[in-house]
Amino acid sequence: MYNVTLIPGDGVGPELAEAARRCVDATGVKINWDVQECGIEVIEAQGKVPDSVLKSIRANKVALKSPITTPIGKGFRSVNVFLRQELGLYACIRPCKLYPGVRSYFKDSKVDLVVVRENTEDLYAGVEFEAGKPDTAKLLEFINSIATGKKINTSPSTTGISIKPMSYEGTRNIANYAFDYAIKNNRKSVCSVSKANIMKFTDGLWYNETRATALAYGAKFEWPDLAKGVDPDPVLAGKVPNTNGSIEYTERLIDNMCM
Repeated sequence: MYNVTLIPGDGVGPELAEAARRCVDATGVKINWDVQECGIEVIEAQGKVPDSVLKSIRANKVALKSPITTPIGKGFRSVNVFLRQELGLYACIRPCKLYPGVRSYFKDSKVDLVVVRENTEDLYAGVEFEAGKPDTAKLLEFINSIATGKKINTSPSTTGISIKPMSYEGTRNIANYAFDYAIKNNRKSVCSVSKANIMKFTDGLWYNETRATALAYGAKFEWPDLAKGVDPDPVLAGKVPNTNGSIEYTERLIDNMCM
């Protein structure tokens, strides 16, 4: 018997959760479903994700969660983001594969890729300051007092701010995960995607660390010049498998990936 946390969610969530539950039960595997309510009505009534939800997930180590409403532009923050940050779920894995018989604009192409997205840093950190609030005015004043480049010239009453923290540790974790995934699943390349041409101190840091991680894994660089002046990440070097060039490291700007 396995204990699994089941979060039915709200909206179409309960219907999807019940269908998924029937599918799992049909396998014959004995599951004890620990049902935890965490939909919009619960959040609005309690003002937060119930402690019982986190307690259940930590005890069972696995959870099946249906969709939960996230108010747009107001209200409580995403439950998904809260769970990721509380439980250290930094890797969002999104496989994308085109199977024969499925209607698609890409039917003549071989689509088989996996998106490994960092979940807890960048704008997902959720550090925001609302327009018109005293703290926002203080932050704007402080930013403008130390900024050496472009300043923020709009009024605090009409300006909201989101903070975009990026760390070497967080980037190392997700890059490490991507290379480990590639090795275990016989993938031939890892592509690092960012907007480093504009956000040089955050996404630029991302590129610096993904290159250092690639060197630690002995990856082959699509453009060797990218490795110049970069040392293998000292935290990973000698502690992770050396791919001896069997995995290629590439880079792309995010807008180029969308064209």
